[in-house]
Amino acid sequence: MLRAGIVGLPNVGKSTLFNAVTQTRKAMAANYRFCTIEPNTGVVTVPDERLEVLSKLSGSVKLIPAVFEFVDIAGLVKGASKGEGLGNQFLGHIREVDALIQVVRCFEDSNIEHVMDTVDPVRDIEIINTELVLSDLEAVEKRKAKQQKASKGGDKKALAEVELCEKLEAHLNTGKTVVTMDLTPEEKSLAKTFFLLTSKPTLFACNVAEGDLADADNNKYVKQVRAYVREHHDTSAVVVSAEIESELVTLSEEERQEYLVGLGVKDTGASNLIREAYHLLGLRTYLTTGEKETRAWTIHTGDKAPVAAGVIHSDFEKSFISAECVSYTDLVACGSFARAREQAKLRTEGKEYVVQDGDVIEFKTFL
Repeated sequence: MLRAGIVGLPNVGKSTLFNAVTQTRKAMAANYRFCTIEPNTGVVTVPDERLEVLSKLSGSVKLIPAVFEFVDIAGLVKGASKGEGLGNQFLGHIREVDALIQVVRCFEDSNIEHVMDTVDPVRDIEIINTELVLSDLEAVEKRKAKQQKASKGGDKKALAEVELCEKLEAHLNTGKTVVTMDLTPEEKSLAKTFFLLTSKPTLFACNVAEGDLADADNNKYVKQVRAYVREHHDTSAVVVSAEIESELVTLSEEERQEYLVGLGVKDTGASNLIREAYHLLGLRTYLTTGEKETRAWTIHTGDKAPVAAGVIHSDFEKSFISAECVSYTDLVACGSFARAREQAKLRTEGKEYVVQDGDVIEFKTFL
């Protein structure tokens, strides 16, 4: 199962957010630095309104959503790449996840200590990124030194590594992350073997106070983060209120809705954060539906039909014949599989078909 790691400075709301989105109390959330030492892991359910709609259409007994893992990693501090604040240990935890969610504090609260004394989200992002970049630079320099001797002897693989290391060094020395580099397919493949921290796709979560959520687009800190991320990271920033999420965990669905209405919002942002993280990991969903269950199945972007079938059962990939496909939108518009077939919306796809997010599929196999 792929994992998204929650990172950031101490006291920005990482553990509170982790507890909320995983609906657990695994992570200690306290007003002091390093209350999290060992990473906490929890399974996150991906919100998907399509399941409810399809279940009614099929009369399904149960719904099974897609899931992936969130990992709450202890806060990094300036100097982490040199071991400050148990930095080496925490950087090692980051190396083990597939994508990063960097939580940024976008609220003022004199009762909650800020590790840098003042609220400045762009500065906070740069502190985290600097530590990750410095760690990667050290790793690249060691890799280059190791391969230089072999490259001088004519080893082509070693020579390719040294050339890539020099390219990586030049980019990292400007303070930029590896994920923003323009690499050839061959270089990308080789760079994966380096396991660099800044090569991981990153999503930014702007953590705002309860009273700011309804008008978050006008929050000055949120504006700063979005502008900075757009210019320097070519990724997105979502708004979430960890404070509200921590309150909602204990409420019933009806109470949750009443609470949100009272705040003037439809959502706290956590659902959007989970969906964005899911897509950041390169994950997509196809659906199956019937009287027994309606279920979301997780695949990777670009997966073909036999691979998607193998997610249900490994033998299905080997015995794949065809896939009966209809898009979720077309199926709902038609109202049933029979009508979708009549209107030529239900298609028979072969082994080369690339499954799309939202496809509703029934596989034909030899089994």
